[in-house]
Amino acid sequence: MRAVFVQFRCEPGKTYQVAEAIYDREVVSELFSTSGDFDLIAKVYIPEEEDVGRYLSERLFDIPHISRTLTTMTFRAF
Repeated sequence: MRAVFVQFRCEPGKTYQVAEAIYDREVVSELFSTSGDFDLIAKVYIPEEEDVGRYLSERLFDIPHISRTLTTMTFRAF
């Protein structure tokens, strides 16, 4: 499994709805609200054989009221 972090910018007033929808999908291991340019950040474990873009697109990115996402890939450093 590979860990990726996905940040979500939500439409004004819709952060709680988006967070509930993300949890309902049972895809993320952790979900936090954040300050700054994005409203939420999620940690997602993706199976090695899966394409990251497709996996996230099919499981998360069609949730209503998401205006932008930013995905950060992680790599083993040692």
